[in-house]
Amino acid sequence: MSSYPQDVHNDIYPSDQGHDSSKSNSKEKMPLDAEKGHIDDLQSAHNVPVVDNGFGGGEGAKNFRNMSKWDTTFALLTNQVGLGVLSLPSVLKTMGIGKFTSEGKRGCLGSSVPGLIAIIGIGLLSWYTAFVLKQFYGRHSHVLNVVDMAKVVGGRPLSIAAGIGLLVQVIMTAASASVTLSIAFNTISRHSLCTVGYIGIACLCCWVLCAPRTSKFVSQSGIPCMVSVIAASILVMASLGAKNPTAAPADWHKEIVVVANPDFRSGLNACLKICYAYSGNINFVTYMAEMVDPVRDFGFALAWLECVSIGFYVVVAIAIYCLAGEYTVSPALGSAPELIARIAYGIVLPAIFSTGLAFGHTGIKYVYVQVMKHFRLQSEMTANNVRSWSIWMTIVTVFWVLCFVISNAIPVFDSILSIASATTISWFTFGFSGIFWFHMNWNNLFSSPKNIALFCLNSFLIGISLFMNAAGLWSSITELLDLFANASSSIQGVFSCGSNSIF
Repeated sequence: MSSYPQDVHNDIYPSDQGHDSSKSNSKEKMPLDAEKGHIDDLQSAHNVPVVDNGFGGGEGAKNFRNMSKWDTTFALLTNQVGLGVLSLPSVLKTMGIGKFTSEGKRGCLGSSVPGLIAIIGIGLLSWYTAFVLKQFYGRHSHVLNVVDMAKVVGGRPLSIAAGIGLLVQVIMTAASASVTLSIAFNTISRHSLCTVGYIGIACLCCWVLCAPRTSKFVSQSGIPCMVSVIAASILVMASLGAKNPTAAPADWHKEIVVVANPDFRSGLNACLKICYAYSGNINFVTYMAEMVDPVRDFGFALAWLECVSIGFYVVVAIAIYCLAGEYTVSPALGSAPELIARIAYGIVLPAIFSTGLAFGHTGIKYVYVQVMKHFRLQSEMTANNVRSWSIWMTIVTVFWVLCFVISNAIPVFDSILSIASATTISWFTFGFSGIFWFHMNWNNLFSSPKNIALFCLNSFLIGISLFMNAAGLWSSITELLDLFANASSSIQGVFSCGSNSIF
């Protein structure tokens, strides 16, 4: 497992045959200028050669490798900070052994400790696993996505499994964006249109957003995404500080769960929601492949992402839960008084659209690369011609049609988050990084106390991924079926016109 036959490497990108990523090759030192958008110098600033992976452009083609460290930072923020945060306040309501009212001796911070440990702990784990992806990319910089990494480790069988898993995850996540958009539209309009229609509108808008072919377009949505989700969160927190949640009685005294005692299914689903909030790892390799110097700059962007996302998640989760108490709902914007919730949903729309864009782009780009390789059109991957654009837009269309179907099959926010986390997110956020670490360190597993500790950690990551596949899928599906069977629920099954809004 410490080495892998060269033909596997060649099969990933045929034009890179015979290349040793550890050695410099003058034929691959092609110039690349990120600011000018053309080839200038494909040599890293610290003398590490940047391999031509097919995205560097050429005569008459667009250069895809044009992302700086700040472009990547905003792409990562767009990719991760969005939908996930909306479920975290309800996680604090679910997780933890006893209850204290707001008049009790403990304050809100102490009341949220079990949930906080999970939010921060899972966030740090996702940071570590993303760092492993960066290490692996440094050794195999010809790869274009995480599926190519799987092929380096396990050949075609593992790459097929990883490819299917990648498509399942990005489709489920993009579908969750469509569901959330339908919730927003239903909430804002007081359910003036069938939910199926709202999901269709959401998918059509995301189809338009996914038309551009470069990841840099994703990064350009980073600032609107962050501004919208921060503004909506502040509005909800301020409104809850001034007025009770809509469902709360006039004489309400909030009840804060210090350490709750959830049943197995509820506790597991809460953990799955946190995993969803950190599910961006699946896209990281795709962004590295379009960076000017990923070896130098990706760590910088990753540090910004994790510090901002963990801090933001903690603040929003604590504040909304402590203000809304037992009336905290998911998505969290619905915890606010009704009018404010409608306004907040309008403000947060750019962040929700950005989630659909980020995950949709990754899935579409993966299929696009595979199709171009299959028809031996690698030289046209970045070309501005009718054939390459026709292939791209066909894939975009098929992708969002599938998302439309999935969104209507699972039109419930919490359930689609939990099912997505249980099926594939656990592997792409934790499990595959553990496998990649074993591949890089197979001959040195017990060579030092540090490696022994990392051996235990990465074994745990693989084990927890297997556990989430089994127990997580059971808990999320049974929760969805119980909701469909609930006579008081407005959602009675698939392709339902019933309102999925909070009010």
